[in-house]
Amino acid sequence: MDSLRKHHISFKNAFSGLIWAFTTQPNFRIHLFLASLAILLGVILRITYIEMVIIVLTIIIGLGVEMVNTSIESMTDLITTEYRQNAKIAKDVSAGMMLFTAIGAIIVACLIFLPRLFTL
Repeated sequence: MDSLRKHHISFKNAFSGLIWAFTTQPNFRIHLFLASLAILLGVILRITYIEMVIIVLTIIIGLGVEMVNTSIESMTDLITTEYRQNAKIAKDVSAGMMLFTAIGAIIVACLIFLPRLFTL
């Protein structure tokens, strides 16, 4: 029973993190909006099941990386509020990870959607 209680608390905390990311992070909301557009476009263009799975996985990875980026930035700010080269590196690399993921998502979207859009 204690194990079930711990899992309940873990899920509750995880949902709190999702809600916090949605309510406080503009980039997270932008990613969710673009994700919704990608899914809607996939439905409209009738992409294949496998292509939709690829889109959904790309969305999940992108949102996850955005949350990791936010976590790293928050932890860095908690550790130090003054300028430090190592803090800058942590934040820059974290932001670079998000940029790299976003570029990958754009490439995936282009590979799946552009051929269909060109045939319209």
